[in-house]
Amino acid sequence: MFTSVKAFEGQQYSTLKRQCLQSGLLFEDPRFPATDDSLFYQGNRIGRVVWKRPRELCEDPHLFVDGISAHDLHQGQLGNCWFVAACSSLASRESLWQKVIPDWKEQEWDTEKPDSYAGIFHFRFWRFGEWVDVVIDDRLPTVDNQLVYCHSNDSNEFWSALVEKAYAKVYGCYEALDGGNTADALVDFTGGVSEPVDLLEGQMATDEAARNQLFERVLKVHNRDGLISCSIRATTIEDMEARLDCGLVKGHAYAVTDVRKVRLGHGLLAFFKSEKLHMIRMRNPWGEKEWSGPWSDSSEEWNKVSKSEREKLGVTVQDDGEFWMTFDDFCQYFTDLILCRLINTSYLSIHKTWEEEVMRGSWVHRQDPLRNRSGGCINHKATFLQNPQYVFDVKKVEDEVLICLQQKEKRATPKEGKSENLAIGFDIHRVELNRKYRMHTAQQKVAGSIYINSRCVFLRKELKEGRYVIIPTTFDPGQQGDFLLRVFTDVPSDCKELTLDEPPQTCWTGMCGYPQLVTQVHVLNAEGLQGQDSNGDPYVIITCEGERVRSPVHKDTRCPNFDIKGLFYRKKPKEGIHIENMIVDTFLGQVILFSDPNERQEQHTLHLRDKGSRQDNDLPGTLTVRLITSTTLTNI
Repeated sequence: MFTSVKAFEGQQYSTLKRQCLQSGLLFEDPRFPATDDSLFYQGNRIGRVVWKRPRELCEDPHLFVDGISAHDLHQGQLGNCWFVAACSSLASRESLWQKVIPDWKEQEWDTEKPDSYAGIFHFRFWRFGEWVDVVIDDRLPTVDNQLVYCHSNDSNEFWSALVEKAYAKVYGCYEALDGGNTADALVDFTGGVSEPVDLLEGQMATDEAARNQLFERVLKVHNRDGLISCSIRATTIEDMEARLDCGLVKGHAYAVTDVRKVRLGHGLLAFFKSEKLHMIRMRNPWGEKEWSGPWSDSSEEWNKVSKSEREKLGVTVQDDGEFWMTFDDFCQYFTDLILCRLINTSYLSIHKTWEEEVMRGSWVHRQDPLRNRSGGCINHKATFLQNPQYVFDVKKVEDEVLICLQQKEKRATPKEGKSENLAIGFDIHRVELNRKYRMHTAQQKVAGSIYINSRCVFLRKELKEGRYVIIPTTFDPGQQGDFLLRVFTDVPSDCKELTLDEPPQTCWTGMCGYPQLVTQVHVLNAEGLQGQDSNGDPYVIITCEGERVRSPVHKDTRCPNFDIKGLFYRKKPKEGIHIENMIVDTFLGQVILFSDPNERQEQHTLHLRDKGSRQDNDLPGTLTVRLITSTTLTNI
C-alpha cells in the first residue's frame, strides 16, 4: 500500500510489540508519556486526569463495534471540531481509513488470544510529503472514569480516541489540537490536495449558474473518494459556536458525508420524471444540533421522495448530528467549503490521471543578495526575486494546473506552546521558452495565490502552452522555514529548481568565449502572412549563435498572436538574430535582426522576405518584435 513509510521518532511498531510480548509487559510510550505534558502546554486546565487503558474502562473493548461510521465520533472537551469533522469524512471511505488504521484486524482485541495483546497501536498520517507511522500506547485520559476527549457512541469502541491520541502525539500534545484547520487534517489522512472555496466571494447564494457548476465539482470530488468539509464563518469571538435559529452553528466545522442528485416523486413517475434536487448531507461533530429548515430529518418535504429513495439516502428521524439540506440552502447559510481531492497518478485508473512533481525547498536568509532565499512577497521589489524559483512547462495548448505550497509545521513544546504559521503564497510568471537561469527582472505575472498564515495555499489555474516560473515566498522578507511545492499537470511538466544565476564559467571559457551580452527576443504578433497552406498553422523560430527557440503552432490563423520570448547569452553581440516564420513545414520568410547593445529596449515591425525573393510584392507578411538587451548577465 505504501512504497515508503517512515517510523515517527524512530519507533518501529513491530519491534516494540515483539519486545512487549516477550517481556509480558504492556507498552508504555516514553515519547508520549501519560503525564500532563502530553495534555497541555503549561499546566493542567481540566482537573485531575487519570490515564486508563480500555480494559479498565469496559469489559470487552474493541477498535470497531459494528464497523466504522461517522456516528462513532463525539468531540469531547477539546476544541478540535476540525479534526473530528475530518475523521467523520474519513469514516465514510473504507479505502482511506484502512490507510490511516493499517492492519486493523491484527490490531483489534482478540478474545481468543488475550496473550497477543500488548497495549500498543500504530496509525499512519501523511506529513510534509511522506507517510509516517505513529506508535502509541493505549492509555487514555479520563475524568470520573469517562474519556475526556474524542469518544464513540459505544462505550467499548476506541478507534476514534486512539487515532486522536496518535494525532496529538504528532502535534506535540492534545492542547495543540485546540483550534485548527480541517483542510490540514483532510490532507494528513489522504495525502491529497485541499482546495478552499469561499462561497461568499464566489456569490454562490445568488449566482445560480456558478452554484450549479460548483455542485458538479463537489459531486465529482465526492464520487472520486475525496473528503469534504464546510463551515459558517464567525466574524467575532461572540460568534464562535453561536447557534443560529435554523440550528446551524457558526465557527464550527461540519463533515460532508454525502452528495446526491435526489429524484422527486413516487413509483414510475419518479423514474420517468426528470426533476432532481441537488442535495448535500452533513454531520455536526457534536453528534447533536442539526439543521431545522427544509429537508431536515422530520420535515414534510421528504414526502416528495419515495420510501425506497429515502432508504437509499439513509434518512433517519433522530438528533444524531447528521442531516440533509438542498445545495441552494447550503450556499445560503455556509460561507466556506473545503474540497480535498485525491490526486490520481495511476495510469491504470479510469479517472483522470495527473502528473505530479514534488519539490522540497527552504526560505533561508543570507546577507549576500545572490545567495539570499528569503526575499518576501512581490511588494518587496528589491528582494522578491531572491526567493527560490521553480520552472515548469505547459505542453498542451491549454492545461489545468494545480499548485499546492505547504510549509513545514513546528511541533508544540511545553515551554513554547504552539508555533504560528508563516504567511506564505506564490506567484507564477510566464518566461522565455528557453529560460534555464534564475530571473533577475520581473516577467509577465499570470497568476498568484493568496497570502495566508495557513499550512497550505492552493491554486487551480488554466495556463496556455509555454514556460513558467513559480516563486514561493513568505509575505515578509527575512523569514525562514522549509516548504513543499507540488505541481499537478495533465502531461509531464519537467518542473525543476532554477539554481544558477548565469552560465557557469568552465576551463573552456577562455578558449570558447564567455557571454558578453544578454538579449531577450519577444515576438509579439504577425500579420498578412502568405503561404501555400490555405488554412494557415503558423509558428516562428528564433535562432541565435546556434541556439533555437520554436514557438507553439497557432491553428487556423494568418494573424497569430505569438507572444513568445527567447533568452540568449551572446558571445558575439555584433552578429544578427535570425527570425523565421513558417506555416507547418512551409517556409514563409525570415529577417535578420541586429541589436544595438547600447539600446536597452527596441521594438520593430519587420518585413518577412522569402529567401529567394527580391520583389516587394512577394513579401509574405510582417512581424512585430521587441528586443531587450543587457550588458550585465544577471540583469534579466
